[in-house]
Amino acid sequence: MANQRWLPGRDEATSPLPATLEEAAAMSLRLRGDVSNIISQHSAAEIEAIESDAAFSPLSSRLHQMFPTLSTREVDRARAFGSEARWSAGEELFRMGHPSPGLIIILKGLVRVSRGDAIGRVHRVIEQHAGHFLGEIAQLFGHPCLGDGVAIEDTEGIVIAPAELRSLLVTEAEIGEKITRALIIRRAGLIENGSGPVLVGDTADARMISLQRLLQRNAYPHTVIDARLDPITVGLLERISASKADFPIVICPDGTVLRAPDENQVATRLGWLPRFDEESVYDVLIVGAGPAGLAAAVYAASEGLSVAIFDSRGPGGQASASARIENYLGFPTGITGQALTGRAFVQAQKFGVHISIPSQVDYLHCDRTPIAIELGDKTIVKGHTMVIASGATYRRPDLQDLDRFIGRGVFYGTSPVEAKLCKGADVVVIGGGNSAGQGVVFLASHANHVHLLVRSGGLEKSMSRYLIDRIRRLPNVTLHVETEVTCLGGDEVGLRTVSCRSRNGNISFEVKHLFMFTGAVPNTDWLKGCGVTTDDKGFVLTGSRAHRRLDDNDQILETSVEGVFAIGDVRAGSTKRVAAGVGEGAAVVSQIHTVLHERQQLALNAEPPSARGVGSG
Repeated sequence: MANQRWLPGRDEATSPLPATLEEAAAMSLRLRGDVSNIISQHSAAEIEAIESDAAFSPLSSRLHQMFPTLSTREVDRARAFGSEARWSAGEELFRMGHPSPGLIIILKGLVRVSRGDAIGRVHRVIEQHAGHFLGEIAQLFGHPCLGDGVAIEDTEGIVIAPAELRSLLVTEAEIGEKITRALIIRRAGLIENGSGPVLVGDTADARMISLQRLLQRNAYPHTVIDARLDPITVGLLERISASKADFPIVICPDGTVLRAPDENQVATRLGWLPRFDEESVYDVLIVGAGPAGLAAAVYAASEGLSVAIFDSRGPGGQASASARIENYLGFPTGITGQALTGRAFVQAQKFGVHISIPSQVDYLHCDRTPIAIELGDKTIVKGHTMVIASGATYRRPDLQDLDRFIGRGVFYGTSPVEAKLCKGADVVVIGGGNSAGQGVVFLASHANHVHLLVRSGGLEKSMSRYLIDRIRRLPNVTLHVETEVTCLGGDEVGLRTVSCRSRNGNISFEVKHLFMFTGAVPNTDWLKGCGVTTDDKGFVLTGSRAHRRLDDNDQILETSVEGVFAIGDVRAGSTKRVAAGVGEGAAVVSQIHTVLHERQQLALNAEPPSARGVGSG
């Protein structure tokens, strides 16, 4: 493969883009057709092994919720939110990889809906008729479709555009519940079946892992093909003329091929990132989409405020890496961090929050009216108020060669991506908090043995009792107290050894995977120079500690800058728990209303009586 050429435009991250939708469609069909020919050369057993790792899907028991039928009354109520359309037999209603028209309710006729991935493996999902509706989560904001819909016979339906769909879900609660549940379950089905873009490369490569985590954090369906092991790969790479420097490769649903892209390039191509009008002013800007930021977004938007939220990684923050949260109110059997925050993410979309993920926020400009944030691409977004919910990251231990192994054996947090890599192997976990405990429990079900290292004499002061008890009952977990990592060893492939100093002397672990949950460093570098005060550790001061509104005990989440608030882990003195962050996210909305009301009153008082419609008498 070393002497193969890439497509024209070597310095670009993508192959040349089509000038029109017709050219894009042709490109997609050519690529998908070429790959289908490649696939046909392999045995059914090979294809089946690639397409599914399990014989039974838990979603099969929820088909009645995935594909419900709307009653005549429900269709009539939904009719006011859309417009009628007609399609002839054989005509496409929507195409994978292309912008969604919105939700479609079928009034008459029959539509075949199929799902597939970007390399042409297509499967019929279901044939839908009158009373059924077509769509999944992508329809809430008109993101590119993840399936194909074709009229089998002449068909009539109601097309509900994304904005009107969100309005329907909120104002028609009964119908909204049925549709929202179906959209969520359909997205889960697409994720389970590996629809959407295809990632090709070495599954142990740091860049490949980074892209997998991006798609997983954002609950976006995708397929991973290991270029070293997959029987289809050779023919596929010959068709797209890939060289070693092009990996990892991402093949998008519209047929575009991305070569060694970064996260932002993938997100842009998949249509995630909105365009902002620099003249528009939001009521609330939120930086950080963890539990606190998402709670603030949901509550603010549900109360009619215009909201935009930004995060450089994905929804959920550190909480999304929690394998199971068992002490969150209302979930007696526990819930994964990703499931909890994923639901909040869908709620935010339902209420019309403008979401920009992944987006790097570089600066907060407090010297302007209104205040503004500056994104990594220099875009300026304005807001009347601002919520800092950027959370904290795990502290980086002072270890030589640590950077060399990040993503190549050393990881912050856990996810199914890393769990697959360490299946049947020994691993080391550093940390004594709840996140570390949840990580240990999760990894213990995949790894051969888990070594948990803590610098203190035990877990009692830093970890919840239920996690301590569970860890102690796990036969393949060993707790090493008063133990500190001193050195990492490895080669060009990745990590090989972890050396430690303990109360019993020096010890060494021959492992290829180290997971770190070490302390917290606030994500506040982007606040420097804007006037927001922090403590000596960088956490944001609020309320009386920020010397703001000393006579107002209700504005306890406001920072030293009027109209700028801080919530969650980034706030000095906050309780570092998911429930606490959600509570602060809800509480900050009433304080935002106070600021907006005060400014409105000041503006009214500044106007002359004639401007307010008051006569001279």
